[in-house]
Amino acid sequence: MVFSSIIFLFLFLPVVLGLYYLIVLLMPKLGLDQRICRRLSNLFLFFASLVFYFWGENFLVWIIIASTSIDYICALVISGGLNRREIQKLTPDDSRTPVQRFGLVISIVSNLTFLFFFKYFNFGIDSYNQFMNGIGLNSAVLSDVIQITLPLGISFYTFQSMSYTIDVYRGHVRATRNFINFACYVTLFPQLVAGPIVRYRHIASQLSERIISSEKFAYGVSRFIQGLGKKVLIANTLAVLADKVLALPANDLTTILAWLGIVTYLLQLYYDFSGYSDMAIGLGYMFGFEFRENFNYPYYSRSIGEFWQRWHISLSSWFRDYLYYPLGGNRHSTARTYFNLLLVFVLCGLWHGANWTFIVFGLYHGFFMILERLGVAKYLGADRPIAGHFYAMLVHTCSLVIFTAESLSDAMAYFCVMAGFAEMGDLAHIMEEYLPLDILIAFIVGMIFAQPVRKILSRWRISIHNSLKRSGQVAFGYMFSGLRVAGLYLVLVLCFMSLAAGTHNPFIYFRF
Repeated sequence: MVFSSIIFLFLFLPVVLGLYYLIVLLMPKLGLDQRICRRLSNLFLFFASLVFYFWGENFLVWIIIASTSIDYICALVISGGLNRREIQKLTPDDSRTPVQRFGLVISIVSNLTFLFFFKYFNFGIDSYNQFMNGIGLNSAVLSDVIQITLPLGISFYTFQSMSYTIDVYRGHVRATRNFINFACYVTLFPQLVAGPIVRYRHIASQLSERIISSEKFAYGVSRFIQGLGKKVLIANTLAVLADKVLALPANDLTTILAWLGIVTYLLQLYYDFSGYSDMAIGLGYMFGFEFRENFNYPYYSRSIGEFWQRWHISLSSWFRDYLYYPLGGNRHSTARTYFNLLLVFVLCGLWHGANWTFIVFGLYHGFFMILERLGVAKYLGADRPIAGHFYAMLVHTCSLVIFTAESLSDAMAYFCVMAGFAEMGDLAHIMEEYLPLDILIAFIVGMIFAQPVRKILSRWRISIHNSLKRSGQVAFGYMFSGLRVAGLYLVLVLCFMSLAAGTHNPFIYFRF
């Protein structure tokens, strides 16, 4: 089940919201204790999230239940909370006992075992078979091995659940004895299958006591509609062109068409994924949760380092805090720092998918991170913002050729076309065949709003508001609010019309 589907928008979400608010608002008025209502609401969200996941994955839901249960027990082992003993929040600087280290190891190993088996088993077998064929040992090829189905969201919820036990071990958060609260945190359907990767310490207090208000609900609805518009009106429209071009063999591409296809995919990926994050954050607010931002205008970046501070923030910060820093970060020699960067980005690339192209994608970004530490970032500093922006976007755009390719040879062939080792192509013919009016509008709008235009417009609105007299400020406020509501309503109607026509497609990051 995806957020941009008729069944979610018109069945699942209204039913879940209605029942949830009956629990948190109506039951206390009938005399039920507020704490019991909060526990019931978390229990309800837990089961609703399992239904949400079961809808698409059927009995593979057992994986997330098993992972959640293991990490819950491991955290109790680490904190000394088994057998009803008092749960201790560990002191960060104190040494850890063998039992505590054992609890952490079991948590990490079990999570990574689930992840590697279900996500990388097929890749390992295929790579082994290709190697055997390559050296002429055809008899050693494994031909009758079963194919493993990749469960949706496993890359996200394993990282999320594992961060909890690591934080308990480090003394950053106190373990919980309330299994329902912890299970609700791991399985919460707004961020279950494509993030953002939420850390327990950021919402632990919200699980036990969160604010439900009309203002938060209204903001959540607004944020959800914005994300839905990003996905349905921009990403889905651009996907028509991007899918068409990227599916062509390199021999059928021209240089202009190749650039058009990959730049269109660049925009599609951003609006698809940031749109999902907006919807997830909006849904969180509707249920009283406040998730952290996952995107901050990454296409405004002036370096690759800045790009990764703005793109998929919950993932990049996860690798920084749970891998890069424990490896030593930049606290050791220069060579060790570069090794740490490369390793982190290789694993980050591998996180995105089980293919050699994703490993090279990670190496590619790691290489430019090292290049910037060697002095490129200083050259492209504040004095050369346009050059820095062009550099960052060019590097990232080229990386998406590797990211989307089925194989490294396909990526190289596409690069050759982009580099001009093909016909340039007739721009007028390409515009006519590949850029009808709806795609052209989505492309232009996508290019504009990938930059912080909204922040500029917001500052402009505040400036006008402050320049008016008191009566004018009130009138201006009403006018702006009315226009904003009308705009959101128009976006929602257009999204419903598009979905009714059956034009939606799954989120790109669902397959990661």
